[in-house]
Amino acid sequence: MLKDMKHYFLFLTFTLFLACERIDHTGQNPDVANQSRVAPQEVARMLSSLPLGDEQLREVYDAVCASSGNGYDEEYTLQDLFTVPGAGVGDKATKAAKRNYKIPLKDMIANYLSSTKAGGELFSVKDLEESGLQLYWPWYDKWDGSSYPAITFDPGDGSKSNTAFQLSKNEDGSIGVKEIVVTEDYASANPVWVVNTNDDAAYTSIELLRREADSGGGAIVIGKKGASVSALPENTKSSGDSIKTLVIKDFTMMRNYDSWLCGGSEFFIKCASVENFTAVTEAEMRLYNPSVTDFMICVQRKDVGVKQEINAILVDDWRHYMLEGEEYGLERCAFLVIEDDGGTWTEWAIEAEVKLKSKTYGLKLSIPLRSNDDIVWRGTLSENYFTKYAGERGRFGDVEITFDMLTR
Repeated sequence: MLKDMKHYFLFLTFTLFLACERIDHTGQNPDVANQSRVAPQEVARMLSSLPLGDEQLREVYDAVCASSGNGYDEEYTLQDLFTVPGAGVGDKATKAAKRNYKIPLKDMIANYLSSTKAGGELFSVKDLEESGLQLYWPWYDKWDGSSYPAITFDPGDGSKSNTAFQLSKNEDGSIGVKEIVVTEDYASANPVWVVNTNDDAAYTSIELLRREADSGGGAIVIGKKGASVSALPENTKSSGDSIKTLVIKDFTMMRNYDSWLCGGSEFFIKCASVENFTAVTEAEMRLYNPSVTDFMICVQRKDVGVKQEINAILVDDWRHYMLEGEEYGLERCAFLVIEDDGGTWTEWAIEAEVKLKSKTYGLKLSIPLRSNDDIVWRGTLSENYFTKYAGERGRFGDVEITFDMLTR
């Protein structure tokens, strides 16, 4: 814990303070592709039938490179493919529009569907654009700039391997196709495009939140939007460190979740607490509503064991103070880490604990999650824990996290 105010503000300069309310998941459908009439295997077959050239390979590479740089998986959504060719998830249309292709992939697909009877019977351009599908290119950064990919799809059954259409350029310039079996080891050494479902484009990545914070020129906070520091009650006895800020400094994934054909892992960090707590009576306590910090961390498969710098605030104002010999303030927060796998919406019912006249009370709250999500870790964590282990990496299920408790 940082005691010296000068050091505190120095640390604050390098800490990311991101502002957003709890993510609104209402209306988001995790199973869009399953409800569409577009089968991933047919999209893979169609792509293998196109006369792909260097320009189309570069378009897909540009898009997945942009997505990765924006804090998402190595992906190119079909929606972006048809609306802003070469755009990555998180790109602005004006930025993506600077990428010009003489024959973008969308034109090849449209020509194929209009000239092929079977193609038109399978699906339309609109079906593809609205399918929720994408091209996933793991280890794209190893591409030599010319090799043709093997094109496969996620069968959705957790398989570790699948058949793929291996493309190659013949001496006469035509594209040859043969079927092979691809595994994760193969994909880590050779270009492979996987047609699968997009899971993260609906959310704002940590990287984009960081850019928003930097461009705004000010310190802002993940959590309750507009939260402010109010005055402590009169006659409060404080040693000067009663107002604290809980920060998650870094996050390390220790194993991959799900099949490689699904893509990387999308983790949601959810922290429920009672911020800015200054109640001194039970009547005042009932005026407080727990707030939930909720944001996504996308970790690519190649980054197993690699520390991801986060530096985001979980609880802006962690109050604990003494008044006439009695203790008041936040005692425990509820903390949840999940790996997103979709399903129907449910909730985790839990309590955030506060101290009122040296007695502990629980304030009920619910944290949203989905029925298929992998629960990496959930439980309550105390102020004493964060203070004792500030700056030390701790193990929470299959991830490691470093917290810090900053004092002001």
